[in-house]
Amino acid sequence: MSNRIQAIRGMNDLLPDQSPVWQYFESQVAALMKRYGYDEIRTPIVEQTALFCRSIGEVTDIVEKEMYTFEDRNGDSLTLRPEGTAATVRAAMEHGLLYNQTQRLWYTGPMFRHERPQKGRYRQFHQVGVEAYGLDGPDIDAEVILLSARLWKQLGLYEHVSLELNSLGSNEARAAYRDKLVAYFEAHHEVLDEDSRRRLGSNPLRILDSKNPAMADMLADAPRLMDHLDDESREHFEALTARLEAAGIDYVINPRLVRGLDYYCRTVFEWTTTALGSQGTVCAGGRYDGLVEQLGGKPTPAVGFAMGIERLILLLETLDTVPDEARAPLDAYVLGMDAGTDMAAMALAEQLRDTAPELGVQLHCGGGNFKNRMKKADRSGARVALIIGENEQASGTVAIKFLRDDRNQEVVAQQDLAATLRSL
Repeated sequence: MSNRIQAIRGMNDLLPDQSPVWQYFESQVAALMKRYGYDEIRTPIVEQTALFCRSIGEVTDIVEKEMYTFEDRNGDSLTLRPEGTAATVRAAMEHGLLYNQTQRLWYTGPMFRHERPQKGRYRQFHQVGVEAYGLDGPDIDAEVILLSARLWKQLGLYEHVSLELNSLGSNEARAAYRDKLVAYFEAHHEVLDEDSRRRLGSNPLRILDSKNPAMADMLADAPRLMDHLDDESREHFEALTARLEAAGIDYVINPRLVRGLDYYCRTVFEWTTTALGSQGTVCAGGRYDGLVEQLGGKPTPAVGFAMGIERLILLLETLDTVPDEARAPLDAYVLGMDAGTDMAAMALAEQLRDTAPELGVQLHCGGGNFKNRMKKADRSGARVALIIGENEQASGTVAIKFLRDDRNQEVVAQQDLAATLRSL
């Protein structure tokens, strides 16, 4: 019986052959955020449990079923963060980033939820999020959607995703709509499944998001929140859609889109795809103007989104949209022909890293005869092997052996090596 310790179910290792795609995605995100003027924020992965109970909502699935919560040695209740918005609000409040200011922030990192692992969804997963504070107009709503749309275009995904929009209106309008919705569901109580009956008294809007096919016809005839919006929210939504249309962004209005967290109001949106089989969400967000006040701060308008990295990596790989250069192998593998030239090979590798820092250069280590050294060079995936024997050491040259192309070996002066490699 094996005593080897394995990874916790749903918490996966990221192996070296997977890293290049993650690095490509993360670099695209970081560059895009800089272009839009968003500043990165990093928060701890552990927060006080009360932060998520107060922000996400006591009766949401996340708080009721999915959070990793424990007591530390002081008896304090702590939780591994299940999402990034609440932690970002906490940090912004704590460090005085919100009062009489506007902020455009972004973050990336691991989140944790105890849910059933499936392809593209895990118990430890990673998100990229955007949060903008202090701006209450439809222009910032449009900007965060346009930012996400530009990311899809950069990644070659835009033709494979669809934008869905809805408005949840003001808290007052939503409360009045809630009463109408509860009355409708109570009149169709026999159609509701067990989960929906449980939500009827706590979070009836979430019933609209049910995927139970037995409830589909009943949900299709349910009162529409869009028909019960307050005038200000309706004008806000119309101004948002006008901006998206002016920017050439296609969208559909989904009256059943409500989002799963209690803090949303007015604009909510999702980017979905069918490229992974059944329709799935790859990015979601909206406006949450009451959350800062709910957590003890002053009223502050806010809007943002989050996207799951694992699901987007799966989409990139399924559609094969990762450029070859993102998976580029090493440029050069440097080796001496024997132990007597190992020091010269090391000096050459360091010289090359100084003169051509953009190149990937790996030095042979571990000794061995020349045949074994060349086998390691080939297995490294490098484009060329740079070989130094006694003759090359004496003449200040290096032999270039092409490992991936059918070309004759070349010998060049060491001082010309960087320029030669750049030209290959």
